[in-house]
Amino acid sequence: MSQSGDNKRPLIGMIGGSGLYDMEGLSNTQLVRVESAFGEPSDDLLFGEIDGQRIVFLPRHGRGHRIPPTQINYRANIDALKRAGVTDILSFSAVGSLRKDLPPGAFVIVDQFIDRTFAREKSFFGEGLSAHVAVANPTCSRLGDVLEAVASRGGVDARRGGTYIAIEGPQFSTLAESNLYRQWGCDVIGMTNMPEAKLAREAEICYATMAMVTDYDTWHPDHESVTAEIVIKVLSANAQNAAALATQAVPELQDRPDACPNGCDRVLDTAIITAPAARDPEMVAKLGAVAGRVLQP
Repeated sequence: MSQSGDNKRPLIGMIGGSGLYDMEGLSNTQLVRVESAFGEPSDDLLFGEIDGQRIVFLPRHGRGHRIPPTQINYRANIDALKRAGVTDILSFSAVGSLRKDLPPGAFVIVDQFIDRTFAREKSFFGEGLSAHVAVANPTCSRLGDVLEAVASRGGVDARRGGTYIAIEGPQFSTLAESNLYRQWGCDVIGMTNMPEAKLAREAEICYATMAMVTDYDTWHPDHESVTAEIVIKVLSANAQNAAALATQAVPELQDRPDACPNGCDRVLDTAIITAPAARDPEMVAKLGAVAGRVLQP
């Protein structure tokens, strides 16, 4: 399955986090195993339609939540979505809150990340083909605008803008770490949006995150320390709201501009460093989906 070159016909990718393992209400559904040059994706891709708009859904942890954050093959997930023809990704992620004014049940349309992960493959590029992609603004404001609008219309408590700190996990933070992240000005904490967001940028896919707050992490003196049990209690309601937001957002994304106003779809124009004559042919072939637009002669 290959990517369509028609940017006017978007294919919306959705990545579901904890609690969001499937999408209901889709028509013309089909489960497809998409092969990736970077290994096995988390699960089969669910193709379907909402109001005539094509979408692809992928559960980040696999159906049944089989894969912990560090073991997720982020490169295979993004590569598979790119191979499927995805042009825009809406990512939904469960997070802890680092602010009093972001209680459990709140949503945050993230616009910045701090990456504190250390045990993950973070780039499609490497020896034989080097590239440095700009990620100063790692999310697409066009997609953020749509998420903000549908949340407002739906009465969902969603804050626009916020910094997501990504930790390796799978353990939750210590109290000292949680307080440190608050001093850094972080708003929410999670384990999965890095390197996902960076890889989406390398693949020239527009990307936005809707973070779903499940707890106050460990810093809040009036709330017990976060546990998986606490998180699960909030996940169900959050997942229902997330699915509703996703369903409402999809029709708003049907009219995709020829070029992303933020330049998400053109970042590789100035990112690849390796001279054409020095590029490893095997790496060029491996990057056929991710970077084929700029690597093909």
